[in-house]
Amino acid sequence: MAQKLHRNLIRSLAALLLMFSFHATAQAQGPDLIQMLTSQLGVSGEQATGGAGAMFKYAKNNLDADDFATIANGVPGMDELIAMAPEPENSSALGKAGGALGGFDKSAGGLAGLASSFESLGLDAGMVSKFAPIVSDYVGSVSGEQAAGLLQGLF
Repeated sequence: MAQKLHRNLIRSLAALLLMFSFHATAQAQGPDLIQMLTSQLGVSGEQATGGAGAMFKYAKNNLDADDFATIANGVPGMDELIAMAPEPENSSALGKAGGALGGFDKSAGGLAGLASSFESLGLDAGMVSKFAPIVSDYVGSVSGEQAAGLLQGLF
């Protein structure tokens, strides 16, 4: 229990630092994805950062390297966002299957892993479908419409 609390505290502090760093980078390069998610969905900065990171991690694991590079090209702090993605907590049988396959594969188990990551952030699994258009629109604005289409094809 104490170890989980310690891990959550470290994750929260890292998310806060990432949010400040990501915000400064995004200010210099265009619209701020984290700010868009928090204002449009009413989620916290940690939830926005972790949720966006989980979506990008899912994309990285399910697209070939060139297609993912098309998406990542204009997104400031992409590696940091992916690093902040929570690991799925595979509570269901489908989620466990996704976890055994790496957590974010393209199968239904992979989507269950993505939903589980959202749940570990205190977000309902249905929030994936609310994040998707905002993240895709953002990617389109910074990396181009082709990149947005690649991302939309995953969700």
